[in-house]
Amino acid sequence: MVAFFVPVAPQILDWQPMLAPREPWRAWTAAFVHLSGQHLAANVFGTLLVGAFGVVARVPWRIVAAWLVAWPLTHAGLLVEPGLLHYGGLSGMLHAGVACAAIHLVAAGTERRQAIGVATLALLIVKVISESPWGPALRYLSNWDIAIAPLVHACGLIAGFATATVVEVLHRWHERATPASS
Repeated sequence: MVAFFVPVAPQILDWQPMLAPREPWRAWTAAFVHLSGQHLAANVFGTLLVGAFGVVARVPWRIVAAWLVAWPLTHAGLLVEPGLLHYGGLSGMLHAGVACAAIHLVAAGTERRQAIGVATLALLIVKVISESPWGPALRYLSNWDIAIAPLVHACGLIAGFATATVVEVLHRWHERATPASS
């Protein structure tokens, strides 16, 4: 978002795989690059939806931390596609956020929350697979004014799923290992 409003060339902040080894900070700053007003608006709306989902799901700070760890991992996952020379936006991070919240719901305990978490993960997986992230690095859609990179959605799903799962497993392990106070 910052790169859209600040007169800075997006190439200073966006993800570029060839620069990753010497400029690893791009794994964070790429999320702030938006290449059009439509791109920015869609990501702001998506952020509001994912944030609302997190609030309703009562996501604890440990899951927020998992999402923050998923942030650079999402963009680092783009290294598997050398044809994607530039990337900017929040869509991968939003997919990671949904995956993190869904994992929390699955681990939360009640059958209803678990069912919502499983359904959310299933829908997210179907969405990502339907985008064929293993196909061309960039896709041009008739209703978008920029190209999209479906691989980042898959990377976000994987990074969010992995980090939230590790955090929830460690949390459950810690709960079992710590005696309850009387």
